[in-house]
Amino acid sequence: MANSKRDLFLKRRLRVRNKLRKMANGRARLSIHRSNKNISVQLIDDVNGVTLASASTLEKDFGLVGKNNVEAATKIGAAIAERAKKAGVEECYFDRGGFLFHGKVKALAEAAREGGLKF
Repeated sequence: MANSKRDLFLKRRLRVRNKLRKMANGRARLSIHRSNKNISVQLIDDVNGVTLASASTLEKDFGLVGKNNVEAATKIGAAIAERAKKAGVEECYFDRGGFLFHGKVKALAEAAREGGLKF
């Protein structure tokens, strides 16, 4: 029985998220979402169920609406690191969801690390 790409994605997302929950220790979660046209990231406090900071290519300040490439991901990664510092978060864990750690996702993670986030 062949699984659809969507089913495999959902299985991978749950597997990744469940592994990360075991190691969370109350740290915030840096959750990423990538569509065909945009990329967005949120810093979430799972204990209180609150979003602490977010950044997306949909924000007009960046001038990246409708762009989903490595350069856009790098800018979003730097922005989330800056906003996390303002929110008082230095350590988090990286929730890549069902996306592979490659290309845009990797560029976003490296930019966030260079910006001062530790994960």
